[in-house]
Amino acid sequence: MVTTDWQSDLRKRGYRLTPQRQLVLEAVDTLEHATPDDILCEVRKTASGVNISTVYRTLELLEELGLVSHAHLGHGAPTYHLADRHHHLHLVCRDCSCVIEADVGIAAEFTETLRQTFGFDTDMKHFAIFGRCGSCAAEPGDATAGQGSPAES
Repeated sequence: MVTTDWQSDLRKRGYRLTPQRQLVLEAVDTLEHATPDDILCEVRKTASGVNISTVYRTLELLEELGLVSHAHLGHGAPTYHLADRHHHLHLVCRDCSCVIEADVGIAAEFTETLRQTFGFDTDMKHFAIFGRCGSCAAEPGDATAGQGSPAES
């Protein structure tokens, strides 16, 4: 469990740490990259009466307040995690669906090129790169085995 003082963070912004907000924050902290449905399942382990609309409203507020952030790691629902841990790219394996976190600094040259060429300031925290992880790429009979994963290039 992270040592963030959510009660103080919310109070500074004029909000209380309600039981629902605490449960959602704890679920996001525990699950790390979680969809609203995943968060609901985790919250219901403690509070069975919480519904999906409460989770969505709470996530929306917590994101507005800068406590959680989301990324799109595929075609489904966005995944949420604590904002203070969100300074990374997501490398998503198309085969096993694992998510590798890579420091955003690895894309510094790319984002600078976009800025200089197009005047485009990139928001990398919502960015996912799809490919194959090292384990899946190294499976026997794979023509790309030995070439390394996208994270290793």
